[in-house]
Amino acid sequence: MGEPEEPQLFKTGDIIFGGIFSFHSSWTNMKSTYVHRPLPLQCTSLNFRAFQFAQSMLFAIEEINNSTEILPGITLGYKMYDVCGSIARAVRVALSLINGNEETASMSERPCSGSVPAIIGVTSSSPCMAISTVIGPFHTPLVSHFATCACLSDKIKYPSFLRTIPSDYYQSRALAQMVKHFGWTWVGAIRSNDDYGNNGMAIFKDTATQLGICLEYSLPFVRTDPPEQKQKIIETIKGSTSKVIIAFLNHMDMEVLIEEFAHHNLKGHQWVGTEGWISDSQIAIAKGNYILEGSIGLAIRKAHVTGLREFMLDFWETAFGCIFNNIKAAGENREHCTGHEDLRGIKNSFNDMSLMPIFNNVYKAVYAVAHTLHNILGCEEMCSNTIASDQQVVKIMFETKEGEEVYFNEYGDPAAKYDIINWQPKKDGSVEFVTIGLYDASKPEEKQLNLDNLTFTWANNSKQVVPISVCSGTCALGTRKVLQKGKPVCCYDCIPCAEGEVSNVTDSITCVRCHPEFWSNEGRDECEKKETEFLSYTEIMGTILTVSSLLGACLTATVAFIFFRHRNTPIVKANNSELSFLLLFSLTLCFLCSLTFIGRPSDWSCMLRHTAFGITFVLCISCVLGKTLAVLMAFKATLPGSNLMKWFGPRRQRIVVLAFTFIQIVICIVWLTSNPPHPFKNLRHFKDRIILECALGSPIGFWAVLGYIGLLALLCFILAFLARKLPDNFNEAKFITFSMLIFCAVWLTFIPAYVSSPGKFSVAVEIFAILASSFGLLFCIFIPKCYIILLKPERNTKKNMMDKKS
Repeated sequence: MGEPEEPQLFKTGDIIFGGIFSFHSSWTNMKSTYVHRPLPLQCTSLNFRAFQFAQSMLFAIEEINNSTEILPGITLGYKMYDVCGSIARAVRVALSLINGNEETASMSERPCSGSVPAIIGVTSSSPCMAISTVIGPFHTPLVSHFATCACLSDKIKYPSFLRTIPSDYYQSRALAQMVKHFGWTWVGAIRSNDDYGNNGMAIFKDTATQLGICLEYSLPFVRTDPPEQKQKIIETIKGSTSKVIIAFLNHMDMEVLIEEFAHHNLKGHQWVGTEGWISDSQIAIAKGNYILEGSIGLAIRKAHVTGLREFMLDFWETAFGCIFNNIKAAGENREHCTGHEDLRGIKNSFNDMSLMPIFNNVYKAVYAVAHTLHNILGCEEMCSNTIASDQQVVKIMFETKEGEEVYFNEYGDPAAKYDIINWQPKKDGSVEFVTIGLYDASKPEEKQLNLDNLTFTWANNSKQVVPISVCSGTCALGTRKVLQKGKPVCCYDCIPCAEGEVSNVTDSITCVRCHPEFWSNEGRDECEKKETEFLSYTEIMGTILTVSSLLGACLTATVAFIFFRHRNTPIVKANNSELSFLLLFSLTLCFLCSLTFIGRPSDWSCMLRHTAFGITFVLCISCVLGKTLAVLMAFKATLPGSNLMKWFGPRRQRIVVLAFTFIQIVICIVWLTSNPPHPFKNLRHFKDRIILECALGSPIGFWAVLGYIGLLALLCFILAFLARKLPDNFNEAKFITFSMLIFCAVWLTFIPAYVSSPGKFSVAVEIFAILASSFGLLFCIFIPKCYIILLKPERNTKKNMMDKKS
C-alpha cells in the first residue's frame, strides 16, 4: 500500500548493507481519502541520536572499504531508512530492503533471499520483533545494537535476529542481585509499556521472588499515556512505603516521567535503572534531573572506537544548520557553511560522545556481518562479488582493532557484561556517571556482582547510609517471621519463639525446639541446660527434714537409754523389755532411713531408700504386733486352765518378729533382682527444670512393699483395738491402738499426696510420712512410760502394779 519506500541515506557498492534507524522520533498520520495511494508518514521530532548511530555505521563501512584485510576487492554500500519510531513503517522498509522495492514479482529458481546480506540497526525491541518475524523466512540477519528484550533470544520465533548488546535476561537478573546486595526487599517498579519493559520486568520479578524480594507495585508507562495514567503513577508512589524504585524504562519514557515527577516534587526515592537511561547524558541534563540524584544501575560497558569521534564531528550541516550547496532548496532559509565553524562550541546531542558504548555496538554489528561475508566468500587475496546470504553471523568470532573480542552464543546474544554506575553530582551542578562495579554473567553466580569499595551517593545526595527499603524490619534473634494475611512474603510480623524454642539467626522463619535436657533462655536465642532439682540437704525443706530425722533418732536413743537404765523396774519388765528394745532399735533405723531420701539420687541410694524403709518399718510393726499379741496372750493366760503364755513366750515372740520381717526381705530381694529402682531424669512435670528422682523400677514391687506394711499395720490395729479395755496393768494396748491409728491415717493420706506431688515434693511427702508415723509410734508407746519412769517413780513399783491388778 502506497508508493515504494526510498532510503534517506544510500551509497552504491558491490554489497549493500541495510540500515534502519529512527532519524525522527514521532510522526503525523495522514488521513486517507481512498482516491489515491496513501501519502508517506510526516515525520516529526528530529532525533540526533539516531544520526549518531547511522554515522557509526557509515564509519565502520568506510573503514572496511579502506581495509585490505577484510573483504578485499569488494566495496560496501548502504541503504538507510528512517522509520520515525513507527513499527508499521519499520516492517515496510525492512521488506523494501529485502525485495529491492520491486513492484512486481518475478519467478525464479533461486532460493528466496533478500537483496541485502543483513540489516543493521533498529533501536527498540518491539520493532525488532515485528521485523524479525517478517524477514525470518528470507534468512536475512537483523543485527541490533540496542534491542535488549530477552524474548528476542527465541530462535524459533526470531531465527535471524542477532544483537551486539546483552539480553535483558541477564540485565534483569543483575538488577535483582544488586537490589538484594543492598538489602532492599520491598521495592516498587515502573516499566515501559512495551516488549522491552514488560518482558524485562517479568524476568526481574521472577528472579527477585527467588531472592526474597517483593514488588509493592509494578506500573506500566509510555510517554504517550494520558494525564490520568501519569496521575495514577504519582498517587501510587506517594502512597507507597517502599523507598526504592526499579525503572525499566527507555530514555524517552524516562525523560517524560521525571519531568512529571519534578512537577509534583516527588523526590527522595532511590532509583535503580537499566542501560536504557542510566548513562544517558540527555536524561542527566533534562528538566527534573534532580529527581534521579544518587541513582544506580547497569550500563553498557565503556568502549572507545578510534577515529569515530572525529568522523562524527565532520557532520557540519546538521550540527550548524547550514548548507554547502550554493543552490538552496525551495523554502529553505539556511545560511551557507563557511568552513570555519567550531564544533567544540556546539552543545547539542549530536556532538555528545557519552553514548560511545552504543556507537561501538553499531560498529561491531557492521564488522560482524563483514567478517561473516569474508568467511562465506572464501576471501583470500580478492573476493568474488557473487554472494549468497546466510545466517552464519552467529558462528563468527573476531577481535576489534581496540582488542575487544566479539562473538555470539547459540541465541545470537553477546557476552553479558555491564558497568554498575552511580549518579554523583559535581561541584558545577552537573552529573558524573561514576563506575562503582562490574557485573559479569560469565562468572559463577556468587562472583558475578563485583562492587568496588568506593563512596556511593544515594538518594537526597546522601553519602553515609544505604537507604532502607523493607516492608518489615529485621526479626531479631529469638523471634520468627509470621506472614501478614493478604500481603507478600516480605511483609511479616516478628513473633517471639515459644518457651523451649530458640532462633539464633536473624529473620528466621522457624524456631528450633531445644533438646529435652535444655531450655530456652529469656531472650529465646540460646538453649541453656535445665536446672536439675532434687531434695537437697542445703535447702530449707531438706534441712528441716534432716534435723527432724536426726532429732527423732536422738529421741529414740534417749528413750532406749532411759529404758536400759531402768530395765529392772516393773514398768519396763511388765511391757516386754526385749521387744521394747527391739522396737526402739527399729524406730531409730526408721528415722535414719529417711536420710537416704535426701540428696542427689544415685543407683545405690535409690535401691537403699525403699528397701531400707520397707524392711525397718516391717521390723517396727512386727515388734508392735508382737507386743500386742503378748498383751492378748497374757490376758488369756490369766483365765483358769490357760497355758497360752507357754506357747507364746519370748522365744516365740522373736520368731514371729523375724518371720514377718523375713517376708518383707524376700519381697525386696525379688524387687531388686527383677527391676530395681534407679535414678531418673523427670522431664515431664516441669518445662524448665529436670527433676532428679528415683524411678520405682517395678511398680508392683513398690506397692507390694507398701501393701505388706499396711497389712501388718491394719492387723496390729485390729488386735490392739480388741485389747484396749483390758485391765490397767496391761493398758499398753490403748497406746498401741492410738499409735496404729496415727500410723494408718498417715499412710492412707500419703498415697494420694505422693501420687499428686510433683518432683522433689513427692520425696518430701514420703519422708514426712516416715517421720510422722515414726514419731507417732515413739510418742504413743514410749513417752507415757518415760513419764512414769522419770516423773512418777512412785508409780513404778511392784506394789503399785499389784494394787491396780487387784
